Amino acid sequence: MTLPRQRGLTEQAATTAIDTACRLLRLPSIRKEFPDIADRAMKDQMTYRGFLAELLMAECDDRARRRSERRIKAAGFPREKSLRTFDFDANPNIDAATVNTLASCEWIKKGQPLCLIGDSGTGKSHMLIALGTEAAMQGYRVRYTLATKLVNELVEAADEKQLSKTIARYGRVDLLCIDELGYMELDRHGAELLFQVLTEREEKNSVAIASNESFGKAHMFRRTRARRRRNITGSSCGSPGTRHRRCLG
Repeated sequence: MTLPRQRGLTEQAATTAIDTACRLLRLPSIRKEFPDIADRAMKDQMTYRGFLAELLMAECDDRARRRSERRIKAAGFPREKSLRTFDFDANPNIDAATVNTLASCEWIKKGQPLCLIGDSGTGKSHMLIALGTEAAMQGYRVRYTLATKLVNELVEAADEKQLSKTIARYGRVDLLCIDELGYMELDRHGAELLFQVLTEREEKNSVAIASNESFGKAHMFRRTRARRRRNITGSSCGSPGTRHRRCLG
């Protein structure tokens, strides 16, 4: 389709032509924002370049927002959680400054693991989802799953001779978030399959784990634990008769 080009278009004809062109060029944000931006440009006496820049930035910003929304949806988070809504006062062992450092996602860029360890109700899942959401908003591919769900999927894949394909799929995302590790005991086969996923990602892509168990009790995670561990919820810090863990706060 070719649009007729005429000089001296009326305002109504120009608006119609812009609407049609935006549809053809697939510029939904410019099509939506154009009337308001045009009125503001006239009021503020913008230059043509300034007006064009406003239009293009509106399109770019909206595309970035929609990409973030798609990545967050693809991650499979069970609910919305953010760092802004996390109650740091409820657990003073959590250091807000350290959490803000984690939110920069440098650890994901370096392919490093993150472990969130603590009792039920200490905010592990909230923090895991919130940090995963931050990563998705910054352009990283993220996948969230429960530990038991992941193991069940791996067992089924092994039975169907699709294990390598499934492990490779989990290995491709930039950040794999595994929640509720330790809430249910895994048998040896399930633990070995889960360890294969972690081995596939080791030193290449990050994994973030939320657990109510000390990693010292999970033999399948020794190699990951040896590289780096962050205990962020600190449920047993200072408890009588226990060895102090490294706590943030």
